[in-house]
Amino acid sequence: MIYTEKTFYLCRIPLSAEGPQDVEIMTKAENIEDFPRVFDEYEKCRKHAFNKDGLFSIVRADEIFAIIRTTTSKSAKEMAFEENRANLITNLQHRVMQGK
Repeated sequence: MIYTEKTFYLCRIPLSAEGPQDVEIMTKAENIEDFPRVFDEYEKCRKHAFNKDGLFSIVRADEIFAIIRTTTSKSAKEMAFEENRANLITNLQHRVMQGK
């Protein structure tokens, strides 16, 4: 069995992202004890996208944030983009509809 150490990465995915190269790694948890700091930062980054009922709304987000657990920053960027592709499309469709 091969053991690979995984790290938690906080990623920022701009609405204009066209691929993993556009994803930014904001920070990472150096160890499991550091995870609460990363999660707190994640919550602060996305708090503006909550509606009046306290529910997260992807259509209110100015950019998308994700916590990804993987082995490398390159892998984190790829996973963050792929996992949030549908959210990017939904958000952009909503903005286009609101603009007309």
